[in-house]
Amino acid sequence: MSSRSGIGYDSHRFAPGRRLVIGGVEIEGVNRGLTGHSDADVLTHAVIDALLGAAGLGDIGQHFPDTDERWRDSDSLALLSEVAVFLEEHGWRVVHLDATVVCEAPKLGAHRDEMRRALAATVGIGARDVNVKFTTNEGMGWIGRGEGAAALAVATVER
Repeated sequence: MSSRSGIGYDSHRFAPGRRLVIGGVEIEGVNRGLTGHSDADVLTHAVIDALLGAAGLGDIGQHFPDTDERWRDSDSLALLSEVAVFLEEHGWRVVHLDATVVCEAPKLGAHRDEMRRALAATVGIGARDVNVKFTTNEGMGWIGRGEGAAALAVATVER
């Protein structure tokens, strides 16, 4: 048996009139969401890239290009589900996910467990094998000014 780890990163700008979806969870009570070709779920996108990287199978842009209308407004958990199947077809099993969302507002801690459960169920592991953390950028840069959010993820897979 061999194991590998991969790193994923994603970022999106905020825009009015969009739903805010992070880790497969719609955050209610906010007046803007993240903008992108799909639902712009920054956390799930980082997880997808981490998984693909760990398995040496490319990146999210290769599999779900923003030039392809099939993926417009896609549910990122559905994309993650496709990636989990793709990894399995190539002999890989997801073992662990660890991720950090960087965002000034809204505060996301109350949604942590729901995000963990959504990501875990989508890739076929237990919620205890998914860790999600939140931090701010201490007011610095574009994230600190509240212009958008970013996420980093590390995934471990086994063959």
